[in-house]
Amino acid sequence: MRPTKDLHVKECKPLATPAQIVAEIPMTDAAAETVATAREEMRQLIHGQDRRLLVVVGPCSIHDVAMAEAYAAFIAEARRTYGASLLVLMRVYFEKPRTTTGWKGLINDPHLDGTYDVETGLRRGRKLLVQLAEAGIPAASEVLDPISPQYLAEAISWAAIGARTVESQTHREMASGLSMPIGLKNGTDGSLQTALNAMKSAAQPHRFLGVDVEGRVAVVATTGNQDTHLVLRGGLAGPNYEEPYVLAAADELRKAGLPSRVMIDCSHDNSSKDFARQPVVLDDIAAQLRRHDHILGVMIESNLVAGKQAFPPPAGTSLRYGQSITDGCVDLEATRRMLDALADALAGRPAA
Repeated sequence: MRPTKDLHVKECKPLATPAQIVAEIPMTDAAAETVATAREEMRQLIHGQDRRLLVVVGPCSIHDVAMAEAYAAFIAEARRTYGASLLVLMRVYFEKPRTTTGWKGLINDPHLDGTYDVETGLRRGRKLLVQLAEAGIPAASEVLDPISPQYLAEAISWAAIGARTVESQTHREMASGLSMPIGLKNGTDGSLQTALNAMKSAAQPHRFLGVDVEGRVAVVATTGNQDTHLVLRGGLAGPNYEEPYVLAAADELRKAGLPSRVMIDCSHDNSSKDFARQPVVLDDIAAQLRRHDHILGVMIESNLVAGKQAFPPPAGTSLRYGQSITDGCVDLEATRRMLDALADALAGRPAA
């Protein structure tokens, strides 16, 4: 018989089950309280019951756990300083979607050497999330792989569906069953309709193939997720953070019967992929906050050191501590100025 299967599969390596890794790195009462409280606060923001601003800020991606822990100290300070006006979450992204090739994130390649030790990546990722939650720091992450949430999701307070996957039925179904509020980005072409369709789909019950906590293939039945919102991140036609785009998006959401407050990503196509333009985008957002209440939150790519570095590093050199190996980020000083601007804008807006 001529072979007809696995013609392009080199290896199929079993992983520890979600139940095994969860048992090794369990949630604590303190961690669960952080996650549950942050999720409830975000639900209130999404549905207009809280007038604070959601701020998801942190590295484009986590490639060094020690570096992430150092950045977390900044987030803890920011939560104390701005808590009355800003709900600050740390961006903790472990999976990176790629247009063609490139490093796919800490879970996929935690040693940064092409060994793809996924089991170690899952353990490192879960341990970091639990540690952050225990310290009172809620985490925001992108959900990309449909299996990894079984290992990580209970420790994530807010999740994103990215521009490349917002049209995917698999991700819409997954969103319908996840326990946290979810931001859905407009498509890479800038289209809002793709994200609106995704929000409607995620709100509905679904049944689909997945895995259970024991790693067995299962049919997953969901209730639907009512706590989704739109994230404007620009597109091929250019940015969409300015007031006419925000007001138009809010109007389209209202017409569709969806939560009409939007989040704005200061990076990606809104900054023309230039990290140094993020403060320019944020200044525009701050001015809008003084005029209307259609903005739910912002996303900022920030790290200990500004910019980004080549990866793999040039021969004979090593990675610079505190600097991104994916998208460029603003540094801590710039981030503080941006948070100050948001807090000042909220203090100056009209009463509800």
